[in-house]
Amino acid sequence: MATANRPLTTNGLDSTWDRKLTKGTIDPDVTIDLHGMTLAMAHDRLNAGITQALAIGARVILLIAGKHRPHGDHDQRGERRGAIRAKLLDWLAASPHASRIAAVRAATPRHGGDGAVYIVLRKAR
Repeated sequence: MATANRPLTTNGLDSTWDRKLTKGTIDPDVTIDLHGMTLAMAHDRLNAGITQALAIGARVILLIAGKHRPHGDHDQRGERRGAIRAKLLDWLAASPHASRIAAVRAATPRHGGDGAVYIVLRKAR
């Protein structure tokens, strides 16, 4: 059983994977874009996207969630900005797929930088 903070740990990947992710030499198998969604829509899309990625045997998901912003930062509609990004790691840790997530890493500028993360999935056994 995965611990609640599993995606936050640095374990789960060997140094080769970390090096490739840091250098941006890996192309994601799947991209999930959560821009413009409500929290509920984004959460549902995230879980559905991971389910689809697992079904096709994907190993790396590029998740575009927007940049993290301070809690007081609001958009023109008065809605809090960065809310999806703030919830992301909690959603992944509580996800039905948590045991299949090897790591979550910041994306390189090539793939969105601060506005995106890589989700590395474990191989199916």
